Amino acid sequence: MHLPILGAKNNSLTLKLLPMQVNAQSVNFNADRKLINFLQDRMDKLETFYDKIINADVYLKVQNISEKENKIVEIKLNVPGDVFMMKKQCKSFEEAVDSACSSLERKLIKRKEKMRVQA
Repeated sequence: MHLPILGAKNNSLTLKLLPMQVNAQSVNFNADRKLINFLQDRMDKLETFYDKIINADVYLKVQNISEKENKIVEIKLNVPGDVFMMKKQCKSFEEAVDSACSSLERKLIKRKEKMRVQA
C-alpha cells in the first residue's frame, strides 16, 4: 500500500503507512524519490513479519571518508513495549536498507515467537 508523502521539510520526509508511520531523514544529502520509494517498499515488508509495529525512524547518512562503504542507514523501530535499533554501513543505501531490514525481520520473528510462548 503506497500513500503519498505527507511532508518534506529540511531533508526530512514522513511516509505514512497504515498503521505504521515511517519518518525518513537524510543527513548531508538530499534523498531522491527512487531511494525513498525503495525504503518505503522495504519497510512495508516488515509488517508481514510483525503486524504491531507502531512507527519507524530512519536516518540516511553519508560519511565523509575515503572508503567506498560510506553509506549509513540507522533504523529505530517502535513496537509495543520495545524499541529495535539497527545500524548498517554499506556501499549503497539500498544495500544498507536491505541488510538492516533483514536483521530487523529476524528480530521481529523472534519477538513474535516469544509473545506466542508467553500467551
